[in-house]
Formats: sequence, structure tokens, C-alpha cells
Amino acid sequence: MFRITDQYFWNFVFSVFFVILVIMGAIILETESRIPLTELSLVDYVLITLATWRLTRLFVYDAATKFIREQFLDVKKVGKGYQLERPKVGPRRTLADLFDCPWCFGVWAAAVVTFCYLMTTYAVFPVVLLAISAVATFLQLLSNLVGNRAEQLRQENGE
Repeated sequence: MFRITDQYFWNFVFSVFFVILVIMGAIILETESRIPLTELSLVDYVLITLATWRLTRLFVYDAATKFIREQFLDVKKVGKGYQLERPKVGPRRTLADLFDCPWCFGVWAAAVVTFCYLMTTYAVFPVVLLAISAVATFLQLLSNLVGNRAEQLRQENGE
């Protein structure tokens, strides 16, 4: 069954806004970029990709940016305490959904990282920093996975 809600309107508005930003970015990069998109090397693509991945993890998952994600949530009184919930509808709901979805946020992050990387040499340092952090994050996640699996095997073998 197909439902039309107020939320579809806000999702559409943010999608149009994103498309307009990407078009404007492309127009600016056409004349102002330090590196033409066609001249990017494999190293450039790897740096941009890793930086985008890390920026996405930073804003969607990490505790350091939880305060940003919480700005788009409602506070509900539950018993003697409080609980954060997504708004039912409206622009804050769309932003709460965006900050909760790595696939969605990743597209926005990729646009920002790519634009900044192509636009100015000053972006190279933060992009390299994010890329190195991405590799470190990946290695930490991998070591946690290996450690957890080793612990499971020890428990299964009764050690």
C-alpha cells in the first residue's frame, strides 16, 4: 500500500538541496579546481575513499559526535528519566535519519570530501589525516573481530 506522508516532502526537499549543492560544486570545480577530476590518480581516489569512510563513521557512529546527532532528536520523559527519540515528521526527522544511516550520510560526506580535495591544497592534510585514521579504525575493528572470534572458540572448547 502506498502512503503519502509529510516526511516524503522533507526527504524530497533535502534530496533537491543535495542535488543543487552537487551541481553548484561541479560548476565551481569546472573553473576553480586545483586538480581536474580526470587527472586524479589511484592514490587520490584511495585517499578520498578512506577519508569519506572515516568521516561517515565519525558522524554516524562515534561517541565524539553524538552531541551533533542528538540535536535532531526529541527528549521524551519516561518515568523518572528521559529518553531520546526521533521526531515523527519534519526536517529534524530527515536529519536524524541521515545521521543514522551510513549509506545516506556517506553520499553527503563523499561530496564534501571530494569537493574540498579538488578545490584546495589545504584540504590535503585533513583528507590524509582522515584516511590514516580510517586505516587505523579498520585495523582496530579487524583486531576486535579476530579477538572476539578467538574468545568464542576458547569458550566452545571449554578453555
